Amino acid sequence: MSSQDNDQDIRVVAVVLISAILLAVGLAVGMGIHKSRAGAAKGAPAVAAQAPAAEASAAPAAAAASGTVAADDASIVVENGVVKFYFASGKADLAPGAAEALSDAVAAAKGGKKLVLSGFHDATGDPAMNAELAKKRAMALRDALVAAGVAEASIELKKPEQATGTGNDAEARRVEVVIAD
Repeated sequence: MSSQDNDQDIRVVAVVLISAILLAVGLAVGMGIHKSRAGAAKGAPAVAAQAPAAEASAAPAAAAASGTVAADDASIVVENGVVKFYFASGKADLAPGAAEALSDAVAAAKGGKKLVLSGFHDATGDPAMNAELAKKRAMALRDALVAAGVAEASIELKKPEQATGTGNDAEARRVEVVIAD
C-alpha cells in the first residue's frame, strides 16, 4: 500500500467523521427547537436566555432548551419546576433573563415557600477553587432573588452531597433553584 493510498483513506475517514458530527449537531438543534416550540405551545415554562445578545443565535438557544449547554455560554433552563442556571467557565455572572426565569420561584417564596439553591461545578481544575466558585455562583443567584424582593430567610444555600456536576463540563457548571415545601 502506498503513502498516497493512506492519505486518501485518512481524508475519507475525516470527511465521514466531520459529516457525522455535523449531522448530530443539526439533529440536536432541530430537536431543541421542536421541544421549545412544543413547550411554548402548551404553555410550559421554556426559558433559554443566552449571554451577550450580539453573540446569541438559534443554535445555542436550542441547545439550552434541549438540556445541553455550549461550553462558554451562560444560560437558563426551566425543567420540571427546577430553574437551572448554567455558567461560563470560571465566571459567576448570571445569564440575561434571570428575573423572568425566577418569577415562579419569587412568587412561591413570597407565598411562604423556601427556595433551596445548590451550586455545582465541573471536574476540571483545582477542587477547592471550584467549590468556592460554585458558592459564588449560588450567592450571585441569592443576591438576584433578594433584589427581586425575596426575604433572605426564605433562601437556603445547600451544598449538594456531590458538588461535581454530572454531564459534560458546561452542564456541570450550574446552580439549581428548587421550591421546597
